[in-house]
Amino acid sequence: MSLMDILLILVPSTLLWATPLIFTALGGNFSERSGVVNIGLEGLMVIGAFAAIVFNLTFVDALGASTPWVSLLVAMAVGALLSVLHAVASISFRADQVVSGVAINLLAIGAALFLVKLIYGKGQTDIIQRGFSKVDIPILGDIPVIGPIFFQNTYYTSYLAILVAILAWFVMYKTPFGLRLRSVGEHPMAADTMGINVIKMRYIGVIISGGLAGIGGGVYAQAISSDFGHATISGQGFMALAALIFGKWHPLGAMGAAIFFGFAQSLSIIGNSLPFLENIPSVYLAIAPYVLTILALTGFIGRAEAPKALSQPYIKGSR
Repeated sequence: MSLMDILLILVPSTLLWATPLIFTALGGNFSERSGVVNIGLEGLMVIGAFAAIVFNLTFVDALGASTPWVSLLVAMAVGALLSVLHAVASISFRADQVVSGVAINLLAIGAALFLVKLIYGKGQTDIIQRGFSKVDIPILGDIPVIGPIFFQNTYYTSYLAILVAILAWFVMYKTPFGLRLRSVGEHPMAADTMGINVIKMRYIGVIISGGLAGIGGGVYAQAISSDFGHATISGQGFMALAALIFGKWHPLGAMGAAIFFGFAQSLSIIGNSLPFLENIPSVYLAIAPYVLTILALTGFIGRAEAPKALSQPYIKGSR
Protein backbone atom coordinates (compact mmCIF):
# COMPACT_ATOMS: atom_id res chain seq x y z
CA MET A 1 0.00 0.00 0.00
CA SER A 2 1.50 3.34 -1.09
CA LEU A 3 1.57 6.54 0.97
CA MET A 4 -1.09 8.00 -1.34
CA ASP A 5 -3.40 5.02 -0.68
CA ILE A 6 -2.93 5.43 3.08
CA LEU A 7 -3.73 9.16 2.91
CA LEU A 8 -6.82 8.49 0.78
CA ILE A 9 -8.14 6.31 3.62
CA LEU A 10 -6.83 8.24 6.62
CA VAL A 11 -7.61 11.90 5.82
CA PRO A 12 -11.35 11.56 5.06
CA SER A 13 -11.74 9.25 8.08
CA THR A 14 -9.94 11.74 10.34
CA LEU A 15 -12.15 14.61 9.16
CA LEU A 16 -15.29 12.48 9.65
CA TRP A 17 -14.45 11.67 13.29
CA ALA A 18 -13.13 15.16 14.03
CA THR A 19 -16.24 17.02 12.83
CA PRO A 20 -18.51 16.38 15.88
CA LEU A 21 -15.57 17.18 18.18
CA ILE A 22 -14.90 20.51 16.39
CA PHE A 23 -18.51 21.68 16.73
CA THR A 24 -18.71 20.63 20.39
CA ALA A 25 -15.31 22.06 21.36
CA LEU A 26 -16.28 25.39 19.75
CA GLY A 27 -19.47 25.33 21.80
CA GLY A 28 -17.47 24.77 24.97
CA ASN A 29 -15.23 27.65 23.95
CA PHE A 30 -18.12 30.15 23.94
CA SER A 31 -19.33 28.96 27.34
CA GLU A 32 -15.96 28.86 29.07
CA ARG A 33 -14.75 32.15 27.55
CA SER A 34 -17.76 33.74 29.22
CA GLY A 35 -16.67 32.25 32.56
CA VAL A 36 -18.99 29.22 32.81
CA VAL A 37 -17.50 25.70 32.94
CA ASN A 38 -19.48 23.32 30.75
CA ILE A 39 -18.88 19.71 31.76
CA GLY A 40 -22.33 19.05 30.24
CA LEU A 41 -21.02 18.94 26.63
CA GLU A 42 -21.43 15.16 26.62
CA GLY A 43 -25.10 15.41 27.61
CA LEU A 44 -25.72 18.18 25.09
CA MET A 45 -24.23 15.96 22.36
CA VAL A 46 -26.45 13.09 23.53
CA ILE A 47 -29.63 15.17 23.34
CA GLY A 48 -28.57 16.56 19.93
CA ALA A 49 -27.97 13.05 18.58
CA PHE A 50 -31.33 11.87 19.96
CA ALA A 51 -33.25 14.85 18.54
CA ALA A 52 -31.60 14.56 15.11
CA ILE A 53 -32.31 10.84 14.74
CA VAL A 54 -35.92 11.00 15.97
CA PHE A 55 -36.70 14.01 13.76
CA ASN A 56 -34.97 12.35 10.79
CA LEU A 57 -36.96 9.12 11.18
CA THR A 58 -40.24 11.01 11.65
CA PHE A 59 -40.03 13.50 8.79
CA VAL A 60 -37.84 11.80 6.17
CA ASP A 61 -40.80 11.21 3.80
CA ALA A 62 -41.88 14.84 3.95
CA LEU A 63 -38.44 16.47 3.72
CA GLY A 64 -36.57 14.11 1.38
CA ALA A 65 -32.94 15.00 0.67
CA SER A 66 -32.93 17.98 3.05
CA THR A 67 -33.83 15.77 6.05
CA PRO A 68 -30.34 15.50 7.65
CA TRP A 69 -29.76 19.26 7.41
CA VAL A 70 -33.13 20.16 8.93
CA SER A 71 -32.52 17.50 11.61
CA LEU A 72 -29.25 19.26 12.40
CA LEU A 73 -31.12 22.52 13.03
CA VAL A 74 -33.52 20.66 15.34
CA ALA A 75 -30.53 19.15 17.20
CA MET A 76 -29.10 22.66 17.57
CA ALA A 77 -32.39 24.03 18.97
CA VAL A 78 -32.83 21.15 21.44
CA GLY A 79 -29.19 21.40 22.59
CA ALA A 80 -29.59 25.16 23.13
CA LEU A 81 -32.82 24.57 25.06
CA LEU A 82 -31.22 22.02 27.40
CA SER A 83 -28.24 24.32 27.98
CA VAL A 84 -30.65 26.93 29.40
CA LEU A 85 -31.03 24.63 32.45
CA HIS A 86 -27.27 24.74 32.97
CA ALA A 87 -27.29 28.53 32.54
CA VAL A 88 -30.11 29.04 35.04
CA ALA A 89 -28.50 26.76 37.64
CA SER A 90 -24.93 28.03 37.31
CA ILE A 91 -25.49 31.73 36.50
CA SER A 92 -28.80 32.76 38.11
CA PHE A 93 -28.73 30.39 41.09
CA ARG A 94 -24.91 30.33 41.30
CA ALA A 95 -24.83 26.55 41.74
CA ASP A 96 -21.53 24.72 41.39
CA GLN A 97 -20.92 24.71 37.64
CA VAL A 98 -19.25 21.29 37.56
CA VAL A 99 -22.13 19.68 39.48
CA SER A 100 -24.65 21.37 37.18
CA GLY A 101 -22.80 20.06 34.11
CA VAL A 102 -22.73 16.53 35.51
CA ALA A 103 -26.48 16.80 36.18
CA ILE A 104 -27.01 17.82 32.53
CA ASN A 105 -25.09 14.71 31.42
CA LEU A 106 -27.18 12.41 33.62
CA LEU A 107 -30.45 14.10 32.68
CA ALA A 108 -29.76 13.98 28.94
CA ILE A 109 -28.87 10.29 28.72
CA GLY A 110 -31.68 9.29 31.10
CA ALA A 111 -34.36 11.34 29.31
CA ALA A 112 -33.17 10.29 25.83
CA LEU A 113 -33.17 6.57 26.64
CA PHE A 114 -36.55 6.81 28.37
CA LEU A 115 -38.07 8.51 25.32
CA VAL A 116 -36.47 6.03 22.92
CA LYS A 117 -38.00 3.16 24.90
CA LEU A 118 -41.35 5.00 24.98
CA ILE A 119 -41.42 5.81 21.24
CA TYR A 120 -39.81 2.72 19.71
CA GLY A 121 -40.45 0.08 22.37
CA LYS A 122 -36.79 -0.97 22.44
CA GLY A 123 -33.41 0.27 23.64
CA GLN A 124 -32.45 2.02 20.42
CA THR A 125 -34.06 3.74 17.46
CA ASP A 126 -34.46 2.40 13.95
CA ILE A 127 -31.67 3.09 11.44
CA ILE A 128 -32.12 6.26 9.40
CA GLN A 129 -32.45 5.98 5.62
CA ARG A 130 -31.13 9.48 4.84
CA GLY A 131 -28.04 10.56 6.71
CA PHE A 132 -24.97 12.50 5.63
CA SER A 133 -23.26 10.61 2.84
CA LYS A 134 -19.83 10.84 1.23
CA VAL A 135 -19.46 13.32 -1.62
CA ASP A 136 -16.83 14.53 -4.07
CA ILE A 137 -16.63 18.33 -3.88
CA PRO A 138 -16.90 19.81 -7.40
CA ILE A 139 -13.82 21.56 -8.90
CA LEU A 140 -11.75 21.19 -5.68
CA GLY A 141 -11.89 17.40 -6.01
CA ASP A 142 -10.19 17.65 -9.44
CA ILE A 143 -7.04 19.34 -8.11
CA PRO A 144 -4.06 16.96 -8.61
CA VAL A 145 -2.88 15.13 -5.46
CA ILE A 146 -4.64 17.48 -2.98
CA GLY A 147 -8.11 16.99 -4.54
CA PRO A 148 -8.38 13.21 -4.09
CA ILE A 149 -7.00 13.37 -0.52
CA PHE A 150 -9.01 16.27 0.90
CA PHE A 151 -12.01 16.83 -1.38
CA GLN A 152 -13.09 13.38 -2.58
CA ASN A 153 -14.94 10.71 -0.61
CA THR A 154 -15.60 13.25 2.15
CA TYR A 155 -18.51 15.01 3.88
CA TYR A 156 -19.81 18.56 3.53
CA THR A 157 -20.21 18.70 7.31
CA SER A 158 -16.43 18.43 7.79
CA TYR A 159 -15.82 21.62 5.84
CA LEU A 160 -18.79 23.31 7.50
CA ALA A 161 -17.12 22.60 10.87
CA ILE A 162 -13.85 24.19 9.69
CA LEU A 163 -15.74 27.26 8.41
CA VAL A 164 -17.61 27.56 11.73
CA ALA A 165 -14.26 27.39 13.58
CA ILE A 166 -12.89 30.27 11.47
CA LEU A 167 -16.14 32.20 12.01
CA ALA A 168 -15.94 31.54 15.77
CA TRP A 169 -12.37 32.91 15.81
CA PHE A 170 -13.50 36.01 13.92
CA VAL A 171 -16.46 36.59 16.26
CA MET A 172 -14.36 35.96 19.37
CA TYR A 173 -11.39 38.16 18.50
CA LYS A 174 -12.54 40.67 15.85
CA THR A 175 -15.99 41.83 16.98
CA PRO A 176 -17.33 43.90 19.92
CA PHE A 177 -19.48 40.92 20.94
CA GLY A 178 -16.40 38.69 21.24
CA LEU A 179 -14.56 41.30 23.28
CA ARG A 180 -17.51 41.57 25.69
CA LEU A 181 -17.78 37.78 25.96
CA ARG A 182 -14.09 37.40 26.77
CA SER A 183 -14.16 40.32 29.20
CA VAL A 184 -16.89 38.76 31.37
CA GLY A 185 -14.80 35.57 31.52
CA GLU A 186 -11.62 37.42 32.49
CA HIS A 187 -12.80 40.23 34.79
CA PRO A 188 -16.59 40.40 35.15
CA MET A 189 -16.56 43.27 37.67
CA ALA A 190 -14.55 45.49 35.30
CA ALA A 191 -16.87 44.49 32.43
CA ASP A 192 -19.90 45.38 34.57
CA THR A 193 -18.34 48.76 35.40
CA MET A 194 -18.06 49.43 31.66
CA GLY A 195 -21.79 48.78 31.24
CA ILE A 196 -21.61 45.20 29.95
CA ASN A 197 -24.42 42.97 31.21
CA VAL A 198 -22.40 40.07 32.67
CA ILE A 199 -25.40 37.80 33.31
CA LYS A 200 -26.76 38.30 29.78
CA MET A 201 -23.37 37.64 28.11
CA ARG A 202 -22.87 34.47 30.14
CA TYR A 203 -26.35 33.24 29.22
CA ILE A 204 -25.60 33.85 25.55
CA GLY A 205 -22.26 31.99 25.83
CA VAL A 206 -23.85 28.93 27.45
CA ILE A 207 -26.78 28.83 24.99
CA ILE A 208 -24.42 29.07 21.99
CA SER A 209 -22.42 26.20 23.50
CA GLY A 210 -25.60 24.12 23.76
CA GLY A 211 -26.52 24.80 20.14
CA LEU A 212 -23.07 23.89 18.79
CA ALA A 213 -22.80 20.77 20.97
CA GLY A 214 -26.28 19.75 19.73
CA ILE A 215 -25.01 20.10 16.16
CA GLY A 216 -21.99 17.97 17.10
CA GLY A 217 -24.26 15.21 18.38
CA GLY A 218 -26.51 15.51 15.32
CA VAL A 219 -23.57 15.20 12.94
CA TYR A 220 -22.20 12.18 14.82
CA ALA A 221 -25.56 10.41 14.82
CA GLN A 222 -26.34 11.06 11.14
CA ALA A 223 -22.87 10.58 9.65
CA ILE A 224 -21.34 7.85 11.85
CA SER A 225 -23.84 5.83 13.91
CA SER A 226 -27.06 6.19 11.82
CA ASP A 227 -29.22 5.43 14.88
CA PHE A 228 -29.45 6.36 18.56
CA GLY A 229 -28.85 4.11 21.56
CA HIS A 230 -27.15 4.17 24.96
CA ALA A 231 -23.65 3.97 23.43
CA THR A 232 -24.09 6.33 20.47
CA ILE A 233 -22.24 9.15 22.24
CA SER A 234 -19.61 7.50 24.43
CA GLY A 235 -17.05 10.00 25.61
CA GLN A 236 -17.01 12.33 22.59
CA GLY A 237 -18.27 15.27 24.69
CA PHE A 238 -15.45 14.82 27.18
CA MET A 239 -12.98 14.45 24.31
CA ALA A 240 -14.26 17.77 22.91
CA LEU A 241 -13.76 19.35 26.34
CA ALA A 242 -10.21 17.99 26.32
CA ALA A 243 -9.70 19.45 22.82
CA LEU A 244 -10.86 22.84 24.14
CA ILE A 245 -8.30 22.73 26.97
CA PHE A 246 -5.58 21.29 24.71
CA GLY A 247 -6.33 24.10 22.24
CA LYS A 248 -5.87 26.70 25.02
CA TRP A 249 -9.46 28.01 24.88
CA HIS A 250 -8.87 29.33 21.34
CA PRO A 251 -11.30 28.43 18.50
CA LEU A 252 -8.57 27.50 16.00
CA GLY A 253 -6.54 25.72 18.67
CA ALA A 254 -9.62 23.75 19.67
CA MET A 255 -10.20 22.82 16.02
CA GLY A 256 -6.60 21.62 15.66
CA ALA A 257 -6.85 19.55 18.85
CA ALA A 258 -10.21 18.11 17.70
CA ILE A 259 -8.62 17.05 14.41
CA PHE A 260 -5.81 15.38 16.38
CA PHE A 261 -8.33 13.46 18.52
CA GLY A 262 -10.34 12.67 15.37
CA PHE A 263 -7.18 11.19 13.87
CA ALA A 264 -6.74 9.03 16.98
CA GLN A 265 -10.36 7.86 16.78
CA SER A 266 -10.10 7.08 13.07
CA LEU A 267 -6.96 5.00 13.72
CA SER A 268 -8.91 2.95 16.26
CA ILE A 269 -11.48 2.13 13.57
CA ILE A 270 -9.40 1.69 10.41
CA GLY A 271 -6.03 0.84 11.99
CA ASN A 272 -6.22 -2.87 11.14
CA SER A 273 -6.47 -2.04 7.42
CA LEU A 274 -3.24 0.03 7.47
CA PRO A 275 0.04 -1.86 6.89
CA PHE A 276 1.96 -0.29 9.79
CA LEU A 277 -0.82 -1.00 12.33
CA GLU A 278 -2.29 -4.29 11.11
CA ASN A 279 -0.44 -6.42 13.69
CA ILE A 280 -1.49 -4.31 16.69
CA PRO A 281 -4.36 -5.93 18.67
CA SER A 282 -7.64 -4.12 18.08
CA VAL A 283 -8.19 -3.54 21.82
CA TYR A 284 -5.08 -1.31 21.91
CA LEU A 285 -6.33 0.67 18.94
CA ALA A 286 -9.74 1.05 20.61
CA ILE A 287 -8.30 2.62 23.77
CA ALA A 288 -5.73 4.76 21.89
CA PRO A 289 -7.93 7.90 21.55
CA TYR A 290 -8.57 8.05 25.30
CA VAL A 291 -4.93 7.39 26.19
CA LEU A 292 -3.81 10.11 23.76
CA THR A 293 -6.38 12.48 25.31
CA ILE A 294 -4.90 11.92 28.78
CA LEU A 295 -1.32 12.24 27.51
CA ALA A 296 -2.15 15.45 25.62
CA LEU A 297 -3.72 17.05 28.69
CA THR A 298 -0.99 15.98 31.10
CA GLY A 299 1.63 17.32 28.70
CA PHE A 300 0.00 20.69 27.97
CA ILE A 301 -2.42 21.52 30.78
CA GLY A 302 0.26 23.43 32.71
CA ARG A 303 0.89 25.76 29.78
CA ALA A 304 -2.77 26.47 29.02
CA GLU A 305 -4.24 29.43 30.88
CA ALA A 306 -7.99 29.26 31.44
CA PRO A 307 -10.11 32.44 31.52
CA LYS A 308 -9.41 34.01 34.93
CA ALA A 309 -13.04 34.12 36.10
CA LEU A 310 -13.84 30.60 34.88
CA SER A 311 -16.17 28.76 37.30
CA GLN A 312 -16.58 31.86 39.50
CA PRO A 313 -20.22 32.96 39.90
CA TYR A 314 -20.69 36.73 39.52
CA ILE A 315 -22.38 38.60 42.33
CA LYS A 316 -23.08 42.21 41.33
CA GLY A 317 -21.35 44.69 43.58
CA SER A 318 -19.00 42.15 45.18
CA ARG A 319 -15.21 42.49 45.03
